Amino acid sequence: CSLRRMKSKFLDRPYEPSPMVIGVSGSVAVGKSTTARVLQNTLGKFYPEKNIGLVTTDGFLYSNAELIKRGILTRKGFPESYDMEKLIQFLLDVKIGKPHVKYPVYSHRIYDVISDDYNVLHEPDILIVEGINVLQLPSNQQIYASDFFDFSIYVDAEIDNIEKWYIERFEMLMDLAQDQPDNYYYNYAIGDRDEAIAMAREVWKSVNLKNLQEFIAPTMTRADLIIHKSDNHHIDYLNIKKY
Repeated sequence: CSLRRMKSKFLDRPYEPSPMVIGVSGSVAVGKSTTARVLQNTLGKFYPEKNIGLVTTDGFLYSNAELIKRGILTRKGFPESYDMEKLIQFLLDVKIGKPHVKYPVYSHRIYDVISDDYNVLHEPDILIVEGINVLQLPSNQQIYASDFFDFSIYVDAEIDNIEKWYIERFEMLMDLAQDQPDNYYYNYAIGDRDEAIAMAREVWKSVNLKNLQEFIAPTMTRADLIIHKSDNHHIDYLNIKKY
């Protein structure tokens, strides 16, 4: 049987150990996804017998249609744009050892949640949850996503660097979309490049920077480990809480 099904005893009562959950947070474009993938690969090398899952909270965004209906499409990525009840239920199902837990899929190609499409998580021993909102404290919830974390990481960098990486990523996505008419970035890719980049800079300032300063950066103090990155995504120092 799998490690997850191996029974242990506490007070002479059998129980199945719940998976370890690690949260990874930080700004848009700071390198959260890369950090989470490197962590998953590293843990896999050290613990090859373990099932190590990785989930991003992008799938728990409301669909673009729902955001439009609520009048908050321009606040996509802000706390109110996420279905936190669905995210918390997902984390609860994982923690209690539910065998096959579905979670929604987000496509950066179409810039939306894929309707009626789900991935399935199969009894992970370790689960990495990556997203800008994983350390936030939504005002309308009694249980927070971070309540399910055994360890949390915040990826940090200077704002000028994050903005630079955001624009570089935008340009890369445009380049990839040049021959893909169904891609969200296609119209930017075939249009005036300078105008597209100017638009991206405005989105950074009016949306992503605002979200970072008001809702993401304040959660840094809740992390167990802060990874600070300098130019070219080099890690220049780590801050870890004392236990």
